[in-house]
Amino acid sequence: MLTDPIADMLTRVRNAHLALHKEVSVPRSKMKESIASILKAEGYVNDYTVEDREIKITLKYVKGKAVIAGLKRISKPGRRVYVGAQDVPSVQNGLGICILSTSRGVLEGNAAKEANAGGEILCEIW
Repeated sequence: MLTDPIADMLTRVRNAHLALHKEVSVPRSKMKESIASILKAEGYVNDYTVEDREIKITLKYVKGKAVIAGLKRISKPGRRVYVGAQDVPSVQNGLGICILSTSRGVLEGNAAKEANAGGEILCEIW
């Protein structure tokens, strides 16, 4: 049993990018599906498919380089990080995104600001 499944997902994606794999599979959960859909919507991955017990994420490369330059888990099981709607951080001066778990679901940082919803910062991606 994993203590932090979201960190495991991010680590799998990071390692697959470093090894130049075409796709990576992670165990399925609703939270991870939401994160994968945000990654696809923001253009960080090509696609993702949900199968019975896993999510297959097709990674995206441009001219042989990974689109995702970095992934960072912010809120951890030992230290949760919460922000208000007005305090949602800008990642890499606007070049990256942060993903929040809010009362309105899992949202990207700018969408959370527009919806006036704060919450737990899950991760940053740039």
